[in-house]
Amino acid sequence: MEGGLGNGAAFLILNDPPRHDGVEAKLAALIAPSLEAMGYELVRVRLTGKERPTLQIMADRADQTPITVADCEAISHQVSAILDVEDPIPSAYVLEVSSPGIDRPLTRAKDWNRFAGHLARVETAMPIAGRRRFSGVVLGAEPGGAARLRLEDGTEVALPLAEIRSARLVLTDALIDASRPKPAAN
Repeated sequence: MEGGLGNGAAFLILNDPPRHDGVEAKLAALIAPSLEAMGYELVRVRLTGKERPTLQIMADRADQTPITVADCEAISHQVSAILDVEDPIPSAYVLEVSSPGIDRPLTRAKDWNRFAGHLARVETAMPIAGRRRFSGVVLGAEPGGAARLRLEDGTEVALPLAEIRSARLVLTDALIDASRPKPAAN
């Protein structure tokens, strides 16, 4: 499989926030501006659990260098301060801050462009062409809001970003190689 970070990115999409609904959208709106001011990009907000929910924040560095434990700690302090003031979650909760990891979720059009050439698995909210699950090579995202995928049978499909329930890169040798830090230029 061909591939490398950033190959095949045919479209530039600016102001590309991840899509969230309900309370997760409210939380994203509260924290994203502060994260951006700190040099980070919000990848995903997920609130799970009932009795003691877990608030998961995934972030990337805006400069696309690997996120560190110190970055996660800085984000955690900032998010905690915002949430302490705004109090959008009515009960006690656990805050988790992490990087998206190598087999990351694809939540933004820019993720689809950045990881063109790599294998992904996608599930849509509603059936598209009679199915909800897709697996294939990421081809990028279109300015109209659709993610493109080359399926295992060679056909291509455009999946509206608004209809994608989950999309995640598949861990492959090519993805691992592409994710390795590049040696510093002398």
